[in-house]
Amino acid sequence: MGRVFRQFWLPVCTSEQLPRPDCDPLRVRLLGESLVAFRDSSGKVGLLSEHCPHRGASLALGRVENNGLRCLYHGWKFATDGRVQDMPNCNSRAIRERIRAPSYPVREEAGLIWSYLGPDKEPPPFTRYAFMNAKAENRAVVRINVKCNYLQLTEGGFDSSHVGILHTDLVRPGWSDPAAATAHESEHLLAVDDNDPELELTETDFGFYYAAFRNGGRDDSGKERLNVRVVPFMMPSTRIIPLPNALFTVFETPADDETTSTFIVIHSNQPVDRNKVVATLGIDDPRFWSEKDCVFKAGWDNGFLQDRARMDASWTGLRGLEQEDAVISLSMGAIFDRSTEHLVAADRAVATLRKILLRTAERLEQGERVALPEDLTDVGAPDVFMLATERKTWQALTPNHWKELVDAGAEVKASEV
Repeated sequence: MGRVFRQFWLPVCTSEQLPRPDCDPLRVRLLGESLVAFRDSSGKVGLLSEHCPHRGASLALGRVENNGLRCLYHGWKFATDGRVQDMPNCNSRAIRERIRAPSYPVREEAGLIWSYLGPDKEPPPFTRYAFMNAKAENRAVVRINVKCNYLQLTEGGFDSSHVGILHTDLVRPGWSDPAAATAHESEHLLAVDDNDPELELTETDFGFYYAAFRNGGRDDSGKERLNVRVVPFMMPSTRIIPLPNALFTVFETPADDETTSTFIVIHSNQPVDRNKVVATLGIDDPRFWSEKDCVFKAGWDNGFLQDRARMDASWTGLRGLEQEDAVISLSMGAIFDRSTEHLVAADRAVATLRKILLRTAERLEQGERVALPEDLTDVGAPDVFMLATERKTWQALTPNHWKELVDAGAEVKASEV
């Protein structure tokens, strides 16, 4: 799967983590590699192997100066592309021209710094997403580092039935006190209270869409209606989550087998209050997370900071979307043994996600090239009502990236994935 991820441009860090020219360098872990990101005097970002090619000292301790990154050990200095700019302890021009620090191509876009770690000298075309067209004030970026495998977090994003259960406090606030539902802010509520959605899927040129259908009661004329919530999966680990007034685009980027950087980009047609987003995620509590290192801190050693005394009124004893999602994924262990699980019809999107990832790995083994379309700015996540008689027209809600309908069996068995 590492080879699969290396076919794509991936988010490395946020622009705010390298806030100005010649700021402190940043240690980065990506796809099992130890790297260092830095912004030179002109504002250009470089991504190099963390260890100096001379004697292996960490460049993350180095000096960022005069358009380069200088190792403290012997003063070797490198440009953003890895070229040696200075060798105080070696006057050989031939050696200086021959040696390069391993580097990767970098692109900065929409508050994120991206890189391609693949084998090709020429990177694939850079993919554009809808949030890249939003004004800066209408967009916010958050990074959370979680100590578990990327797939556990990705699968949570394609599990529609968990939304109204795990996130009960936020999306179904009347579960313990009906009066609370009236006073609750409406922007995070599920459109209908139905935790057993029926799923349909369509494969696309970027991955797939799944549509979750929930019973929407009857309209004013008495006709049966459905709520349909559509979520796209974009290779290799991206999703878009709909809210009434905003979209959450989420990238699960593996640092290594047992650590993941979750990058969340929120965009809207109106200004986005990042502090409010951080509070909604539940990471405004410094016991759980801080801007300084972006590490999610709850774990078994501190009981996940779960407040069990509040569980008569709080479904989980936690607060916020990210608190709940991260804690559940962490509770499975660093890498969950999926041979022990029992999948049901509500897990069809999870099963499809796995099949597409495995199929892509097989295609790479056979020598095929895989890539995303260059333009995914038209891909969104509709959350609307429709008449039950119109159910089979749901694909019209999505752009024409779709290819074929995945077989819609009533139950997916673990043996099939």
